[in-house]
Amino acid sequence: MSNLENLKKQAKALVRLHRERSYHLAIVARAVLPKFASMTDRQVLTADFRLGDAQELIARQHGCQSWAELKAASARAGGAAPEPRPQPMAPGEGPVPVFAQPMLYVADVRRAAEHYERVLGFTPFLEGDPPFYAEMRRGGASLALRGVHRPILDAAARAEEELLWQASIAVRGVKALYLEYVAAGAAISLPLRREPWGTWDFAVEDVDGNQIGFFEAPAR
Repeated sequence: MSNLENLKKQAKALVRLHRERSYHLAIVARAVLPKFASMTDRQVLTADFRLGDAQELIARQHGCQSWAELKAASARAGGAAPEPRPQPMAPGEGPVPVFAQPMLYVADVRRAAEHYERVLGFTPFLEGDPPFYAEMRRGGASLALRGVHRPILDAAARAEEELLWQASIAVRGVKALYLEYVAAGAAISLPLRREPWGTWDFAVEDVDGNQIGFFEAPAR
Protein backbone atom coordinates (compact mmCIF):
# COMPACT_ATOMS: atom_id res chain seq x y z
CA MET A 1 0.00 0.00 0.00
CA SER A 2 1.09 3.59 -0.71
CA ASN A 3 1.58 6.09 2.09
CA LEU A 4 -0.88 8.98 1.82
CA GLU A 5 1.91 11.53 2.33
CA ASN A 6 3.70 10.14 -0.71
CA LEU A 7 0.50 10.47 -2.73
CA LYS A 8 0.25 14.14 -1.72
CA LYS A 9 3.74 14.69 -3.16
CA GLN A 10 2.72 12.76 -6.27
CA ALA A 11 -0.28 15.07 -6.74
CA LYS A 12 1.97 18.13 -6.63
CA ALA A 13 4.28 16.47 -9.14
CA LEU A 14 1.31 15.95 -11.50
CA VAL A 15 0.53 19.67 -11.33
CA ARG A 16 4.14 20.41 -12.28
CA LEU A 17 3.91 17.97 -15.19
CA HIS A 18 0.83 19.78 -16.46
CA ARG A 19 2.64 23.10 -16.18
CA GLU A 20 5.55 21.58 -18.13
CA ARG A 21 3.12 20.41 -20.86
CA SER A 22 3.74 16.68 -20.44
CA TYR A 23 1.74 14.60 -22.88
CA HIS A 24 2.03 11.65 -20.51
CA LEU A 25 0.00 13.62 -17.99
CA ALA A 26 -2.54 14.62 -20.67
CA ILE A 27 -3.12 11.01 -21.73
CA VAL A 28 -3.68 9.84 -18.16
CA ALA A 29 -5.88 12.81 -17.22
CA ARG A 30 -8.10 12.25 -20.25
CA ALA A 31 -8.45 8.54 -19.48
CA VAL A 32 -9.14 8.93 -15.76
CA LEU A 33 -10.91 12.27 -15.14
CA PRO A 34 -14.39 12.78 -16.63
CA LYS A 35 -13.90 16.56 -17.03
CA PHE A 36 -11.06 15.95 -19.51
CA ALA A 37 -12.51 12.88 -21.28
CA SER A 38 -13.66 14.71 -24.42
CA MET A 39 -10.55 16.90 -24.78
CA THR A 40 -7.52 16.45 -27.00
CA ASP A 41 -4.06 16.26 -25.45
CA ARG A 42 -3.41 19.91 -26.28
CA GLN A 43 -6.73 20.99 -24.81
CA VAL A 44 -5.93 19.14 -21.59
CA LEU A 45 -2.56 20.87 -21.37
CA THR A 46 -4.02 24.32 -21.89
CA ALA A 47 -6.97 23.76 -19.54
CA ASP A 48 -6.99 24.62 -15.85
CA PHE A 49 -5.46 21.72 -13.91
CA ARG A 50 -5.26 22.32 -10.19
CA LEU A 51 -4.10 20.34 -7.18
CA GLY A 52 -7.67 19.16 -6.64
CA ASP A 53 -7.69 17.66 -10.15
CA ALA A 54 -4.40 15.88 -9.48
CA GLN A 55 -5.71 14.54 -6.18
CA GLU A 56 -8.91 13.29 -7.83
CA LEU A 57 -6.84 11.59 -10.53
CA ILE A 58 -4.81 9.75 -7.93
CA ALA A 59 -7.93 8.86 -5.93
CA ARG A 60 -9.63 7.36 -8.97
CA GLN A 61 -6.51 5.37 -9.80
CA HIS A 62 -6.78 3.86 -6.30
CA GLY A 63 -10.43 2.92 -6.71
CA CYS A 64 -11.93 5.98 -4.94
CA GLN A 65 -14.17 8.66 -6.44
CA SER A 66 -12.60 11.56 -4.55
CA TRP A 67 -9.57 12.58 -2.49
CA ALA A 68 -11.80 12.66 0.61
CA GLU A 69 -12.82 9.04 -0.01
CA LEU A 70 -9.17 8.10 -0.48
CA LYS A 71 -8.22 9.81 2.81
CA ALA A 72 -11.00 7.95 4.62
CA ALA A 73 -9.86 4.63 3.18
CA SER A 74 -6.30 5.46 4.19
CA ALA A 75 -7.39 6.28 7.75
CA ARG A 76 -9.18 2.94 8.03
CA ALA A 77 -6.01 1.21 6.84
CA GLY A 78 -3.77 2.96 9.36
CA GLY A 79 -2.34 5.59 7.00
CA ALA A 80 -1.87 3.43 3.93
CA ALA A 81 -3.85 4.07 0.76
CA PRO A 82 -5.56 1.31 -1.25
CA GLU A 83 -3.55 -0.23 -4.05
CA PRO A 84 -4.02 1.33 -7.51
CA ARG A 85 -6.60 -0.42 -9.68
CA PRO A 86 -6.58 -0.87 -13.45
CA GLN A 87 -9.29 0.90 -15.42
CA PRO A 88 -12.33 -1.43 -15.66
CA MET A 89 -13.55 -2.65 -19.04
CA ALA A 90 -17.11 -2.22 -20.19
CA PRO A 91 -19.34 -5.32 -19.93
CA GLY A 92 -18.58 -7.72 -22.76
CA GLU A 93 -15.57 -5.72 -23.89
CA GLY A 94 -12.17 -7.30 -24.34
CA PRO A 95 -8.82 -5.52 -24.04
CA VAL A 96 -8.67 -2.57 -26.44
CA PRO A 97 -5.45 -0.67 -27.15
CA VAL A 98 -6.19 3.05 -26.95
CA PHE A 99 -2.91 4.72 -27.96
CA ALA A 100 0.26 3.81 -29.83
CA GLN A 101 3.40 5.88 -30.33
CA PRO A 102 6.56 4.99 -32.30
CA MET A 103 9.73 5.41 -30.22
CA LEU A 104 12.73 6.87 -32.04
CA TYR A 105 16.21 6.62 -30.49
CA VAL A 106 18.41 9.70 -30.78
CA ALA A 107 21.81 10.79 -29.49
CA ASP A 108 20.73 14.30 -28.48
CA VAL A 109 17.04 14.83 -27.71
CA ARG A 110 17.18 18.63 -27.92
CA ARG A 111 18.98 18.59 -31.27
CA ALA A 112 16.58 16.01 -32.68
CA ALA A 113 13.52 17.87 -31.40
CA GLU A 114 14.75 21.10 -32.99
CA HIS A 115 15.14 19.26 -36.31
CA TYR A 116 11.61 17.86 -36.15
CA GLU A 117 10.26 21.30 -35.32
CA ARG A 118 12.28 23.38 -37.79
CA VAL A 119 12.35 21.02 -40.78
CA LEU A 120 9.37 18.69 -40.36
CA GLY A 121 6.88 21.01 -38.69
CA PHE A 122 6.26 19.02 -35.50
CA THR A 123 5.57 20.67 -32.15
CA PRO A 124 8.00 19.42 -29.44
CA PHE A 125 7.32 18.78 -25.76
CA LEU A 126 10.56 17.99 -23.92
CA GLU A 127 11.06 16.32 -20.56
CA GLY A 128 14.14 16.66 -18.36
CA ASP A 129 16.96 19.18 -18.16
CA PRO A 130 18.90 18.30 -20.18
CA PRO A 131 16.01 16.58 -21.98
CA PHE A 132 16.09 12.79 -22.12
CA TYR A 133 12.70 12.36 -23.81
CA ALA A 134 10.39 14.34 -26.06
CA GLU A 135 7.03 13.94 -27.71
CA MET A 136 6.55 15.41 -31.17
CA ARG A 137 3.09 16.20 -32.52
CA ARG A 138 1.76 17.31 -35.87
CA GLY A 139 -1.93 16.92 -36.59
CA GLY A 140 -2.94 13.46 -35.43
CA ALA A 141 0.60 12.05 -35.61
CA SER A 142 2.70 11.55 -32.50
CA LEU A 143 6.35 10.48 -32.28
CA ALA A 144 8.48 9.93 -29.18
CA LEU A 145 12.21 10.69 -29.01
CA ARG A 146 14.33 8.80 -26.48
CA GLY A 147 17.93 9.71 -25.78
CA VAL A 148 20.48 6.90 -26.02
CA HIS A 149 24.26 6.83 -25.66
CA ARG A 150 25.12 4.54 -28.55
CA PRO A 151 23.84 3.86 -32.08
CA ILE A 152 20.78 1.61 -32.18
CA LEU A 153 20.33 1.14 -35.93
CA ASP A 154 22.26 -1.47 -37.91
CA ALA A 155 23.94 0.57 -40.63
CA ALA A 156 24.64 -2.51 -42.77
CA ALA A 157 21.01 -3.59 -42.69
CA ARG A 158 19.88 -0.07 -43.53
CA ALA A 159 22.18 -0.05 -46.57
CA GLU A 160 20.90 -3.42 -47.82
CA GLU A 161 17.19 -3.16 -47.08
CA GLU A 162 14.68 -0.68 -48.47
CA LEU A 163 11.83 0.78 -46.42
CA LEU A 164 13.33 0.13 -42.99
CA TRP A 165 11.16 2.85 -41.52
CA GLN A 166 10.99 3.56 -37.82
CA ALA A 167 7.51 5.08 -38.20
CA SER A 168 4.86 5.24 -40.88
CA ILE A 169 2.45 8.19 -40.94
CA ALA A 170 -0.75 8.41 -42.99
CA VAL A 171 -1.43 11.92 -44.31
CA ARG A 172 -3.90 13.88 -46.39
CA GLY A 173 -2.15 15.95 -49.05
CA VAL A 174 1.00 13.86 -49.33
CA LYS A 175 2.27 15.70 -52.42
CA ALA A 176 1.98 19.08 -50.72
CA LEU A 177 3.76 17.74 -47.63
CA TYR A 178 6.54 16.31 -49.80
CA LEU A 179 7.08 19.67 -51.48
CA GLU A 180 7.05 21.39 -48.07
CA TYR A 181 9.81 19.07 -46.82
CA VAL A 182 11.89 19.47 -49.98
CA ALA A 183 11.70 23.25 -49.59
CA ALA A 184 12.64 22.98 -45.91
CA GLY A 185 15.78 21.00 -46.75
CA ALA A 186 14.69 17.68 -45.26
CA ALA A 187 16.86 14.66 -46.02
CA ILE A 188 14.63 12.77 -48.46
CA SER A 189 15.53 9.09 -48.26
CA LEU A 190 12.73 7.98 -50.59
CA PRO A 191 11.39 10.42 -53.20
CA LEU A 192 7.65 10.60 -53.65
CA ARG A 193 6.40 7.70 -55.72
CA ARG A 194 3.29 5.69 -56.35
CA GLU A 195 3.50 2.12 -55.11
CA PRO A 196 2.06 -0.88 -57.03
CA TRP A 197 -0.62 -1.23 -54.32
CA GLY A 198 -1.81 2.30 -54.98
CA THR A 199 -0.45 4.48 -52.17
CA TRP A 200 1.74 7.53 -52.68
CA ASP A 201 4.81 7.25 -50.42
CA PHE A 202 7.92 9.17 -49.50
CA ALA A 203 10.33 9.04 -46.56
CA VAL A 204 12.69 11.38 -44.75
CA GLU A 205 15.71 10.69 -42.57
CA ASP A 206 16.31 12.58 -39.34
CA VAL A 207 19.65 13.68 -37.90
CA ASP A 208 20.10 10.30 -36.17
CA GLY A 209 19.33 8.12 -39.17
CA ASN A 210 15.74 7.30 -38.24
CA GLN A 211 13.56 7.07 -41.34
CA ILE A 212 9.98 8.29 -41.22
CA GLY A 213 7.63 7.25 -44.00
CA PHE A 214 4.60 9.24 -45.12
CA PHE A 215 1.84 7.78 -47.29
CA GLU A 216 -1.58 8.57 -48.67
CA ALA A 217 -4.02 5.96 -49.85
CA PRO A 218 -5.89 6.61 -53.11
CA ALA A 219 -9.40 8.03 -52.85
CA ARG A 220 -12.11 5.39 -53.01
